[in-house]
Amino acid sequence: IPLQVLTVPTAPYPDQRPGTSGLRKKVYVFQSRRNYLHNFIQSIFSSIDLRDRQGSTMVVGGDGRFFNPAAIEVIVQMAAANGVGRMIIGHHGILSTPAISCLIRKYKAIGGIVPTASHNPGGPDGDFGIKFNTANGGPAKEAVTSKIFQISRTIEEFAICPGLRVDLTTLGKQMFDLENKFKPFTVEIVDSVESYANLLRNIFDFAALKELLSGKNHIKIRIDAMHGVAGPYVRRIMCEELGCPVNSAINCVPLEDFGGQHPDPNPMYATDLVDSMKDGQYDFGAAFDGDGDRNMILGKRGFFVTPSDSVAVIADNIFCIPYFQHTGVRGFARSMPTSAALDRVAKATKIELYETPTGWKFFGNLMDAGMLSLCGEESFGTGGDHIREKDGLWAVLAWLSILATRKQSVEDILKDHWLKYGRNYFTRYDYENVDIDAACEMMEDLEIMISDKSFVKQRFAVEDKIYQVEKADNFEYTDPVDSTISRNQVTLSGLRIIFSDGSRIIYRLSGTGSDGATVRIYIDSYEKEQIFEDTQVMLAPLATIALKISQLHHRTGRSGPSLIT
Repeated sequence: IPLQVLTVPTAPYPDQRPGTSGLRKKVYVFQSRRNYLHNFIQSIFSSIDLRDRQGSTMVVGGDGRFFNPAAIEVIVQMAAANGVGRMIIGHHGILSTPAISCLIRKYKAIGGIVPTASHNPGGPDGDFGIKFNTANGGPAKEAVTSKIFQISRTIEEFAICPGLRVDLTTLGKQMFDLENKFKPFTVEIVDSVESYANLLRNIFDFAALKELLSGKNHIKIRIDAMHGVAGPYVRRIMCEELGCPVNSAINCVPLEDFGGQHPDPNPMYATDLVDSMKDGQYDFGAAFDGDGDRNMILGKRGFFVTPSDSVAVIADNIFCIPYFQHTGVRGFARSMPTSAALDRVAKATKIELYETPTGWKFFGNLMDAGMLSLCGEESFGTGGDHIREKDGLWAVLAWLSILATRKQSVEDILKDHWLKYGRNYFTRYDYENVDIDAACEMMEDLEIMISDKSFVKQRFAVEDKIYQVEKADNFEYTDPVDSTISRNQVTLSGLRIIFSDGSRIIYRLSGTGSDGATVRIYIDSYEKEQIFEDTQVMLAPLATIALKISQLHHRTGRSGPSLIT
């Protein structure tokens, strides 16, 4: 009997504006508000022209967090009712964000729906989210997310096929006949890892990596998947294929609450990895976030590589990766808050450098135009033009390729880099769950202050250091591909103060939280001579100035940051 397709009346919600990476809310919001998930999914489908939807292919898979299976069932039922012809779904509903991008491109899908809240906490009391990726495999552009939001504010009904039940545990095709549909609706459950692993085989020299990791003079590594989606990819690629001992990969079983951890790969939250690296038994360490797109790199005894330095080192050693030997290098890019370490490599190698707002979609546009090969963000994201998402495992294999070629330690490679280019000291202060009104009011007052002509040339003295303002603005970006202008968006861009010595202070509201506001202060300062000092000591004067200018502690009621990276 053909399955029934229903049109269900609903009422809109005013708060479904996608942030930097989709819609993120507490789990209870999706569970307790009637049709909250359905409304947003319908808004996604309604944003796609009906002619493009009919008979099309879409990809679905998430990071395994709590509410993932229930959400996927609704997404599939609504896809069928909205004219989609085929759904590609990861085995058990599991797909890393990089693998989603890979599959969208492989199957020429019109897009993918990703149930994830990335590096945010999971479990019944944690966060959940829905992200939409378009046909290029990357996050939807602002024009698309704006359209989704506008639809969500006026939605009156959604289409669903409630009797459709998919078995996520069995690989292969499942066919469903729907009423008033001439062709059956097809669901294909695919191996979550294989297509993505094959892509990496065509980028890196797996034989050289296997020799590095399991050969006669192999290094010892420690990989922490933080109970996120990266676990199955680490086991299959790093252990089974490249020969790492199974016990070198920890927390590799995806759990719906990430084992009670905050799946954010930084020194504060990846404590299992940081602690295990301290005694020096491992030469290389790495951690991944909940959906597998972010990474943290550590050297022996926990030597920390900032994400800003990481992308700069990969850029300087890019031809250690066979893929770039074949394709050449078209350009480098970084988000505006990321340190200028990459700029120095670009200048020395005479490769174009692009400075974009925060959000991988801006990189994707440059890649689609053939203008960009490598990019990174200070928020532990690094990637190449093989897909249209940041890619944690790709970044780790890039670093291992450099180690295999140069036969040096992580620390020696980075110190050589500083000796060659100088060092950009960089830190980020996060003030999480701040009252939204207080945060927005502070940012508005800050913008008024720095926009005043008298602010430029002001001097700030801390101890024996004097900093003079050379430029201050709300960062504005004109896309060199389509001339789209991004301005006055404090979650994508930010307020920046640039001093005469090139040092920068940046204020920004994060667009990836689910509750309250997160205020971020970024501090970046270049040194040519003093390159082996403590970061927080070197940046303390600028941190004092940043807090003085913003009056952040007074305005938010906070005595200090929630997180320093």
